[in-house]
Amino acid sequence: MFILFTDFGYEGPYVGQMKAVLYAGAPQTPVVDLMHDAPVFRPDAAGRLLAAYGRGLPGGSITLAVVDPGVGGERRALAAQADGRWWLGPDNGLLVPALHRCRDVAVWQLATPADAAPSFHGRDLFAPAALQVLKEGRVSGQALPPGELVGWDAVEPVPAILYIDRYGNAVTGLDGDGLANTAVVEAGYRAFRFARTFGCVAPGEAFWYRNSSGLVELAVNQGRADEWPGVELGAPVKVFEAHAAGQPGGEESS
Repeated sequence: MFILFTDFGYEGPYVGQMKAVLYAGAPQTPVVDLMHDAPVFRPDAAGRLLAAYGRGLPGGSITLAVVDPGVGGERRALAAQADGRWWLGPDNGLLVPALHRCRDVAVWQLATPADAAPSFHGRDLFAPAALQVLKEGRVSGQALPPGELVGWDAVEPVPAILYIDRYGNAVTGLDGDGLANTAVVEAGYRAFRFARTFGCVAPGEAFWYRNSSGLVELAVNQGRADEWPGVELGAPVKVFEAHAAGQPGGEESS
């Protein structure tokens, strides 16, 4: 199974061109669109989402992750085998949060084909490499120590809104397990207190919860969190103890 994760968007030709290469080489292999509206030009933020959304991917899956503002430049192209799954993408920190969750990680630097378009490595480099993984169980490349990857020693929660879904819920880069239920999350001019899920609060009430992928998400029951000033893509979020949120002298906890 191929898994696609990009910032290409769902409109335009780019996703289709990648899929065409995969289907031409492996017409019977499913291709799953995990996400194509990842944070644009933000491999650090996109990597947090990739790690969260990729936790339940099946063993043997091959993920092609492309959020690659440095395409065609000096950045390396990577393939990694980690705990029975494969991950392919640029060496810009995008893959690192997902690989950090794994115990057994092997990494290779991929060579760029001579005929690859310098602006479209998703189609011309990563898709062919994914087909080699599927058919041969390996890639052609130079082995790299995982610790040499860009961002390997700097994996931290991202205290910002990384994604807003069609319901207006705001997904942050904070790990839900890192917050106590007593914490208050502030974004823009609003404070969000914890609730387990939507049915635990009244319609129109704002809250934060641990979403199904383990991230802190800001929401309004039967409403849109993103309609409030300051709750927008890229906006910073702060975490306070409940008794101190929004009060002078309150202690910020992250």
